[in-house]
Amino acid sequence: MARRSRSRPDAVDFMIAEWERECPDLDASGMAVFGRLHRAFSRYHDQLVRVFGSFDLTMAGFTILASLRRAGPPFRRTAGELADAALVTTGGITQRVDKLAEAGLVRRERDAEDRRVVHVQLTEEGLAFVDRVSQAHFANENRMLRGLTATERERLADLLSRLEASLDHAAAEQQ
Repeated sequence: MARRSRSRPDAVDFMIAEWERECPDLDASGMAVFGRLHRAFSRYHDQLVRVFGSFDLTMAGFTILASLRRAGPPFRRTAGELADAALVTTGGITQRVDKLAEAGLVRRERDAEDRRVVHVQLTEEGLAFVDRVSQAHFANENRMLRGLTATERERLADLLSRLEASLDHAAAEQQ
């Protein structure tokens, strides 16, 4: 696959040039990172939706199934643990789990010692299903990254981790 040459401007380069022309005192250099990050995420999201949609699954549903799968046998977590993993409220988890339970992919089980605690567990059908979806999902992600070498992928992953830490630091400064 041909690599994009940095000597060839892209849409973000043109936007930055327009800002520089129209507002020369404005530092729009952050757009070089965030504009490309946004555009890349949009393309990534579209391709994820396509893969998950081919399984009649949403990204939110996959998040729940994947969290349960990663838990290992017996492939269960509490609603609170799922909410933490999915970065949503337990109310948001309830709706997602309802749909997955209706499809026969998960079941709910009350904790034997504390009846207030509800565990969500993959069914056998759910385990087989999430394994099929995961194969397709990760193959798709690797396909999307074919334009990068292993070294570039590793460097990009490191830089994105550092960017996330920088964003966390910036958010803490605003509080």
